[in-house]
Amino acid sequence: MTTENPQDLLKLAVEVAEEAARLIVERRRGTITVADTKSTVTDVVTAVDRESEELIRARILQARPDDSFLGEEGDDVAGSSGVRWVVDPIDGTVNYLYDLPTYAVSIAVEYDGTTVAGVVVDAPKGEVFTATKGGGAFVDGKPIRVSGCTDLSTALVGTGFGYDADRRQVQAEVVQHLITKVRDIRRIGVGALDLCYVACGRLDAVYERGLNPWDYGAGALIAAEAGGTIGGLYGAPVSPEMSIAASPALFGPFHDLLAEANPLRA
Repeated sequence: MTTENPQDLLKLAVEVAEEAARLIVERRRGTITVADTKSTVTDVVTAVDRESEELIRARILQARPDDSFLGEEGDDVAGSSGVRWVVDPIDGTVNYLYDLPTYAVSIAVEYDGTTVAGVVVDAPKGEVFTATKGGGAFVDGKPIRVSGCTDLSTALVGTGFGYDADRRQVQAEVVQHLITKVRDIRRIGVGALDLCYVACGRLDAVYERGLNPWDYGAGALIAAEAGGTIGGLYGAPVSPEMSIAASPALFGPFHDLLAEANPLRA
């Protein structure tokens, strides 16, 4: 196990994430414009995404100059300590652009490739979801647990959609396959919060293809530490190919239902 103290890493992560959350909320009071696009013209980056990531990188590397840093928007930083910070400076950028009040800052901390601490701050609400490996999951310091739902027909399921048109077509077909077999489906637009919502029982399950490590790094740890089962399809780990989180009794049946829809064909 790490010679680093996960609680110390989490303390720094929370301090920095909360500062970044305050920044992006303050900036949202002004005019937000698109600074760039990524995979498609609808996959946007704002100047505030970059400002938030620069703040996070500066604070972390000032405190821990030997660590590595992986952010969504900027250049990676290689370090020598074995610790890597995996950061999404605004998860839910399209919500942010449209002033839909659901977006988050996500920071995961890895040691030798294993996530040992994570924080997701719901910036408009101010909720702070945290976890350390083996230490449980919390929202605003209070312990949280997954819902315990065991019946697919009563499961509230979250998902998200990619930006590529061909992938979206397949994702729409997957939803069509699921929609009559579960309670309902929610599309919140923030992958990190989807996972946190499974952790605290606001969703019973979540799945998405196309999430990146900065999207699921902290949220997956939080969901797992809240008692959830996390994985991909067919025994694979969570990855950009597929991320699934659910209460333990629901994971198997939900996985099989999702696999029937063949969501990896695009």
